[in-house]
Amino acid sequence: MAKMTKEMQEMFNRVGIKQLATADKKGVPNVVPINFMKIVDDETILASAVFMTKTFNNIKENPVCALSIWEGFAGYQFKGPATVVTEGPVFNETQTWTEEEGKKLGLPLHSKGAIVIKINEIFSVSPGADAGKKIS
Repeated sequence: MAKMTKEMQEMFNRVGIKQLATADKKGVPNVVPINFMKIVDDETILASAVFMTKTFNNIKENPVCALSIWEGFAGYQFKGPATVVTEGPVFNETQTWTEEEGKKLGLPLHSKGAIVIKINEIFSVSPGADAGKKIS
C-alpha cells in the first residue's frame, strides 16, 4: 500500500471536485467529477455513490480505479482497488454523512453505497520534469 503524505491529505481536503476514473469489465473507461469524498486514513479514501450509476457498476465489475486531485500547478493521482459497500457500519456512516452534506446544500441526498478505495500507487500530475513520476 502507498500512503498519502500530510501535504497530499491537506490538498485533498482543500480541493472540492476530484476526478474518479473507472472502467467496465471490457475496459471501456469512464471519468466523473466527485465531490462526496473523504480520507479514512493515509491509505484509504471513501466516496459516497450519490449520483453514480456507471461508476458504481464499473467498480462492481472491475475494481481498479484512479483518482486525481490538483490545485494550481500541483496535483496527484492515486490508484488502487475499490470496493462497493451497501450494508453495515461503513455504509450506514456514509449514508448519514451524505444526508448531512445534502442538508448543507439544501438537497435531499441519499447514498447508493460507500466506495472504499485502497491506495496502491501515487503519481505526480504536476507539470514539469516529474510529471507522471511514481511517488509511492
